[in-house]
Amino acid sequence: MEWVLADALLAQSRDPRALLGALCRGEASAERVETLRFLLQRLEDQEASGAGGAGALPEAVREVAAGYLVPLLRCLRGRPAGGADPGSPAHQRRRLLRAAGAALRSCARLAGGPQLAAALAEEALRDLVAVGRAPGLEGASEAAVEVLAAVGPCLRPREDAALLERVAQAALGLALGGDEAGPAEDAAALVAGRLLPALGQCGGAALRAVWGGLVAPGAPSGPGRVGPQLLVLSALAEKLLPEPGVERALAAREAGPDARRCWRFWRTVQAGLAQAEDALTRKRARYLLQRAVEVSAELGAECACAPQEGTGPSLFWWSEKKKDELLKFWENYILIMETFEGNQIHVIKPVLPKLNNLFEYAVSEENGCWLFHPSWHLCIYKRMFESENKILTKEGVTHFLELCETRVLPFSPEFSEFIVGPLMDALSESSLYSRSPGQLIGSGSPLGLKLQKFLVAYISLLPEEIKSSFLLKFIQRMTSRHWCAVPILFLSKALANIPRCKALGIEGLLALRDVLQCTMITHQILLRGAAQCYLLQTAMNLVDVEKVSLSDVSTFLMSVRQEECLGRQTSLWTELCDWLCVNESCFRRASIGSSTGLHETSTLNAYVKSLVQEYIKSPAWDRGEKCCMPDWFEAKLVALMVLLAVDVEGMRSQYSEKRRTQNVLRIFLDPLLDALVKFGTNAYMPLLRTDRCLQLLLKLLHTCLLKGSSSQDDEVFTLLQNFILSTSESISEFILRRLTMNELNSISDLDRCRLYLTVLTELINLHLKVGWKRGNPIWRVISPLKNASVRHLQEMNSGQEPTLGRQIQGVVSMASLAMVCEATDQKPELQLDSLDAGPMERLLCSLPLNQTLQKPRTDGESSFSEESSSSQGWGKIVAQYIHDRWVCLSFLLKKYHTLIPTSEGEILEPILPAVQMPERTLQSALEALTILPSDQVLPVFHCMKILVPKLLTSCESLCIESFDLAWKIISSLSNTQLIFWSNLKAFVQFVFDTKVLTIAAKIKGQAYFKIKEIMYKIIEMSAIKTGVFNILITYCCKSWIVSASNVSQGSLSSAKNYSELVLEACIFGTVFRRDQRLIQDVQTFIENLGHNCAANIVIENTKREDHYVRICAIKFLCLLDGSNMSHKLFMEDLAIKLLDKDELVSKSRTRYYVNSQQHRVKNRIWQTLLVLFPRFDQNFLNRIIDRIFQAGFINNQASIKYFIEWIIILILHKFPQFLLKFWDCFSYGEENLKTSICTFLSVLSHLDIVTENIPEKTIFYILPRLSGLVEDEWISIGKFTKFTDIPLDAGFQWYRSPTQLCELKPGDWAQQDIGSNSGEADNQSEWTDVQKKIIPWKNNVPDLDLELVFQDRAAKLGKSISRLIVVASLIDKPTNLGGLCRTCEVFGASALAVGNLQCIRDRQFQHLSVSAEQWLPLVEVRPPQLIDYLQQKKAEGYTIVGVEQTVKSVDLTQYCFPEKSLLLLGNEREGIPANLIQQLDVCVEIPQQGIIRSLNVHVSGALLIWEYTRQQLLRHGVPVARSSGLI
Repeated sequence: MEWVLADALLAQSRDPRALLGALCRGEASAERVETLRFLLQRLEDQEASGAGGAGALPEAVREVAAGYLVPLLRCLRGRPAGGADPGSPAHQRRRLLRAAGAALRSCARLAGGPQLAAALAEEALRDLVAVGRAPGLEGASEAAVEVLAAVGPCLRPREDAALLERVAQAALGLALGGDEAGPAEDAAALVAGRLLPALGQCGGAALRAVWGGLVAPGAPSGPGRVGPQLLVLSALAEKLLPEPGVERALAAREAGPDARRCWRFWRTVQAGLAQAEDALTRKRARYLLQRAVEVSAELGAECACAPQEGTGPSLFWWSEKKKDELLKFWENYILIMETFEGNQIHVIKPVLPKLNNLFEYAVSEENGCWLFHPSWHLCIYKRMFESENKILTKEGVTHFLELCETRVLPFSPEFSEFIVGPLMDALSESSLYSRSPGQLIGSGSPLGLKLQKFLVAYISLLPEEIKSSFLLKFIQRMTSRHWCAVPILFLSKALANIPRCKALGIEGLLALRDVLQCTMITHQILLRGAAQCYLLQTAMNLVDVEKVSLSDVSTFLMSVRQEECLGRQTSLWTELCDWLCVNESCFRRASIGSSTGLHETSTLNAYVKSLVQEYIKSPAWDRGEKCCMPDWFEAKLVALMVLLAVDVEGMRSQYSEKRRTQNVLRIFLDPLLDALVKFGTNAYMPLLRTDRCLQLLLKLLHTCLLKGSSSQDDEVFTLLQNFILSTSESISEFILRRLTMNELNSISDLDRCRLYLTVLTELINLHLKVGWKRGNPIWRVISPLKNASVRHLQEMNSGQEPTLGRQIQGVVSMASLAMVCEATDQKPELQLDSLDAGPMERLLCSLPLNQTLQKPRTDGESSFSEESSSSQGWGKIVAQYIHDRWVCLSFLLKKYHTLIPTSEGEILEPILPAVQMPERTLQSALEALTILPSDQVLPVFHCMKILVPKLLTSCESLCIESFDLAWKIISSLSNTQLIFWSNLKAFVQFVFDTKVLTIAAKIKGQAYFKIKEIMYKIIEMSAIKTGVFNILITYCCKSWIVSASNVSQGSLSSAKNYSELVLEACIFGTVFRRDQRLIQDVQTFIENLGHNCAANIVIENTKREDHYVRICAIKFLCLLDGSNMSHKLFMEDLAIKLLDKDELVSKSRTRYYVNSQQHRVKNRIWQTLLVLFPRFDQNFLNRIIDRIFQAGFINNQASIKYFIEWIIILILHKFPQFLLKFWDCFSYGEENLKTSICTFLSVLSHLDIVTENIPEKTIFYILPRLSGLVEDEWISIGKFTKFTDIPLDAGFQWYRSPTQLCELKPGDWAQQDIGSNSGEADNQSEWTDVQKKIIPWKNNVPDLDLELVFQDRAAKLGKSISRLIVVASLIDKPTNLGGLCRTCEVFGASALAVGNLQCIRDRQFQHLSVSAEQWLPLVEVRPPQLIDYLQQKKAEGYTIVGVEQTVKSVDLTQYCFPEKSLLLLGNEREGIPANLIQQLDVCVEIPQQGIIRSLNVHVSGALLIWEYTRQQLLRHGVPVARSSGLI
């Protein structure tokens, strides 16, 4: 058409100049310029054929270029860049630019010389460079690119080489600058799409300039540059890779670049394959790889590209001798990379075995070296690790970790770098460590086990000179990020299992210390403790002791939290002692100038002895009385090393020479004991020395008594105790002097006060352990301490002007009294006097309760500067003073609780205002809650526990106010781990005190409803903070058990008023998120390790898991006695509430599916009813039997049905008189009976074998497991026995079932048909876990062939049918099924198979099907039955056609459908599963042109159904046009 137009114009006028002039006049439009382009191109063709006109044409085209096209392009430069909408002005501008550029190219060729092309290129180049320097001129870049792309091929390769180089450099700079979205990216794409291919045609200088810019040593690199670089490379791929099949290519190859031989080219391709975030960049990388392989195969010449480092296999190589192997390798490689783009695991999994084949090709069997550079394999793993699909990431990590198990790979530095880099990044994802389906809770992470095996195997394969550096990098990488609890645990466990080797020096020990500090971040204490255990074991296994000193080891041990993993007498402590003992003489000696200041000797004992001596010495920086207390670090270190050295000595002496242990401990502690003995007599001993001695004493005791140590059989503790008791008199006299003689008078002395009181408390505990005797040193100190403290407090309140020293002494005195009160409260042996009120009691009861200390004036020199520099503000000091005041008051209220009146109308003797006036005291408690910080309110709660029961009747509103304010504080603390639990426990103890509950239930006032409101708030909080409900239910159940044991009748009358609490506990349990479930799984795994993991011994099990709420409630119910009337009434009331709850859940509109919250609640309800059943009598069963039978008619999940069947069987066995009522169930309506007939038939079948015993293990563990409930609902009997807060009789048996149910698997328990398929026996192990049911499609028409029935039905409907069966059993969405139903009916399919015939009732299905289901034969084939169904259809002669993209899939346009075809459609998300792909005869794929890789399943099905119909119509001679009315 274009040539016709040009020829018509030329025919009208023989003067081209006139024609050109006419076209250049008038308004410039795309149509006018395009016409001009047609004409110029036609003139160019005529000129080339020799039919052109005279010499006037060159002059004319120069005028067109200079007078029309160039001004036009200048005008277009300032306009915005082109858009995508064909009607938009921007799109018209781009059209105009393209036409003008093409016209300029023709002008340059017709101009008769190179001058015009060079001039145009120079001007366009200036514009292009200006765009790069001045952002905002993007519109000019498009015009410049069009001009350069047009005239570039017209430039002369030699004469214009410099110009071509400059153009190429500018174009490359612009193309590589498009690493960010926006105008720069658009310009880069324009340059790559238009200009670079044009420059490639120029060859020579331009191509070399572009290539040189890409591969130059200083060329920009990085992840952000990969995309633009691949854009350039793909644009020039035809020129940068040798062109096969052209003779001149061989000559050109000598001078031109060959990208195959450049390592930078291959590294860029690899980066694009593995790291590019966008699919287009990855596609460009695959294109370049495939192009290089194709070129190499066609050329057949030898080719090799060595890596940058110059060693190892080539990055790319080709040999004609290995052509077949190379083609197979790269074909599989590209296929794998292509498959990953689908991001669907069911498609990717079948391809993964090809990855194993790649390794077989890549490693030489002859010499065991790499044939292909390992970086290609690592690109595959990187791509999998970076995938958005976490399942694919897990598959990639698992596959990589299995490499060392399946084959021996040659060493490669790339592999080591990959492990330390991308692999560890991938391993930081916690979700990878989840259990596999079918694994039991606590069995451990499969990936964690593979990681352990892999690391052990890989380290064993490393050369010795590489092993140390690799492990150091691996551990240092662990410090480079904040790890979650689960990954750091399994990484540490893997390191700990590496066989012992001398791989790490001081740097490795420091790196392990840094990792230990990373583990402190997590809140999961047990996992944190276990990780520390493994890291300590790693240090013992891998550290070369000759490269570290004992000082380095002791500093490293201080990074370990002893209270979480390193308790004495644990397996880890023993292992550490053994390691020190074996390597004692091998440690490196530290230099004299070491950080500890010690010249280390060769033995552990000598090192510890000198360590203690240096510690006890007074520090050089001792500044006398005004210095701050020293840090606890050194005391902790010395105490730890002393005890380790003593235990090491004990290991040497074994069971003989016990005296030697005593002597060694005495030698170590002699400097300390000598100093402590002098405390009472040497008044001039440096203050810092006394502080350090007392700190060491405390740390020795605390380290010795860490959980895991048994003080009764611990010889070391006994010796230590005796040594300390021998110095107790001196210590106590020193402390008494310091606390009472006004020696503590500065803010920094408050820390010393706490130190002294803590030491005094420990001395009291030691004297109590050996037997308390009146007259011992502590006894002689307590009374003077009380009297002096009272005197100081009286002086402080005498009205004198407050000074810092006087106020500090007052704070010290109140703290001393609080310590005495706490010790006396916990140890009655310390009672010094009778119940008569003494000076202390009178003073404490008369002082204002919330008295604040007036801030002292800052007179003098030191007080102001000390106060301003102290980290502890005066407000905290006042808060501590008020806290200690309430501690004392709590003691007094307990001591004189019998004197507390219920009203303030009567005055009692002795006169103790705080006790005598409880209402005022409770009001002061409320005020204290508003004053004190949250971590100081505990003693106030203790006081309220005593006061509220006394005042609940007379001052109910005040008590309710105290409930509200206390709950407000608890709610605000929910995110504060350290103080929340102790405060919550105290809160529960005073709000849910038995007396409070009884009084509130009796008066039924506002307090009763407030308590229930708080109860439900606690339950609500427990849904987001695990363990909150545990505190409440445990305390209440324990309280009710005690009250029940003390009172014979009516003991549970108050509990009955709060039976909702027990009800909620029986059905409690949240549905955990995946991350929460993972944490619980791993914690269970650690707990199952028992003593093998020291963290289990040292860390106390808080029993905060949700399971323990139900366990507590069930154990409480098991303690109730059915013969006790109050117990009986409580249980009956609870049973009725449980049945009410079951009915409420059944009527809920919330979706009810397997393992849903509703399913779990109903399961717990019937479990509890089974536990209660033995306590029910006939009269009560008469009231509820109808409701139990009625529950059998509800469409419940399998586990619920089992429990209902069980309880009905037990009722009929124990009370046969209910059998008549049971028979009546069979006379109910058919609609009700059809969902429950199996339940009632099961009851009848088990009546003859039932026993009365109800095994709790079966109820809470075995039956939920066998009935398919999620593992969260399995409660093992071990958890019942571990929960000791609710004690049971020693003879109570949790497991009484004589059957072997516990040995069954869920698949054995599930109901199965016998003899359904002869092939089933052969594959029995494969189908163990599948529930086999009656196949509906085999029984719909028992006597007739299914296909004949379809044909007969179609004949009756008067419609033509095909022999096509469409199987949509894998499709989930009703909309897709409805649309397919309509399509199948329209095109006359013989049948549509669906997964469930209930789908046709769905409104969305009906909306799309528009009644097609009434005219199309539908058949139900559930997904588990598909293999049998497909095999049956094959036997009937059907060809099974799948709609899926596979390696061997056939293009739809090339496939000929057989008449008897069965079309299998895949799932919306996952397509056709891999096991079903094996059943297909052929896979057909729909050809695609776009970027998106898949169509909607209904659309795909419709396309294939139509193609089948079209082919059948043509085959039978029916014109396809007839079908037009069907659409």
